[in-house]
Amino acid sequence: MSSESHRVIAIDGPAASGKSSVARELALRLGFAYVNSGAMYRAVTWHVLQKGVDPNDTEGVAALAETAAIVCDLANNQSRILIDGVDPTEHLRDDGVNNSVSQVSSVPQVRRVLVEKMHHYAEENDLVMEGRDIGSVVFPDTPYKFYIDASPEVRLRRRAAEGLRDEIAARDRADSNRRASPLIIAEDALVIDSSNLTIDGVVGEIVGRLKMTGMQIPSA
Repeated sequence: MSSESHRVIAIDGPAASGKSSVARELALRLGFAYVNSGAMYRAVTWHVLQKGVDPNDTEGVAALAETAAIVCDLANNQSRILIDGVDPTEHLRDDGVNNSVSQVSSVPQVRRVLVEKMHHYAEENDLVMEGRDIGSVVFPDTPYKFYIDASPEVRLRRRAAEGLRDEIAARDRADSNRRASPLIIAEDALVIDSSNLTIDGVVGEIVGRLKMTGMQIPSA
């Protein structure tokens, strides 16, 4: 990765750890753009399903990722993705997408295409980007790395409250064991357990650490 002039705060963690809510709130607090990398993978998964490609067909998924017209931009300072001119936002939590995103996101070509798009965001914006490999793979040189975790029981309850029916343990295994950019904790990341913290509590811990690095934080 070339050295970007814009700052990137990496927020990683497993499903239902609270990282999306934390990243979105942190971006608002700092005035940074918010990028949800998981939504990008979900969008490609939706496109795969729409085209009738088997999510387990690695070659078919790779070919689709290479040929689709994928446009990533910002709307209200938050990431948005269009595929072949279609905005799939309302379908990103569909059961089919939820059940297939781990398979699709494990395809190396999918990750290569989307990581390139993620780098483009940093060319023009200070970012808070959340995902599973932002600090370890996408922006390994950023000095601002955080890993948000929570107990499996808490994460399962959060997932159910969102109306999602995927199995947390299976998702963890898939994300941690995939060959392409597995979910790991970057060595220099600050780990925060959100099990018993509010979103504001986690954001407060991150802001405190950012202040320690010398980052100027806008007044709340």
